[in-house]
Amino acid sequence: MKMYHTIAFTLLVIGGLNWLLIGLFSWGIGNLVGDLISRIIYILVGLAAIYEVATHKQNCRQCGVNTSPSTGGGTMV
Repeated sequence: MKMYHTIAFTLLVIGGLNWLLIGLFSWGIGNLVGDLISRIIYILVGLAAIYEVATHKQNCRQCGVNTSPSTGGGTMV
């Protein structure tokens, strides 16, 4: 599972940097590679986002910590 998270996180960083380039310079990864490859990258970034949304709660250290005072759970950072 950690491997999937690492791959998904890397793809999300690539996607975020791509949006930054588009926002700042109107230039993105699609300008660097061909249409088919950029389309595949965009699909992979989208699938990575769906994966992270679906598994975030069980993988996130902060979200997985029980901060309820009634149960004597962990501390909130």
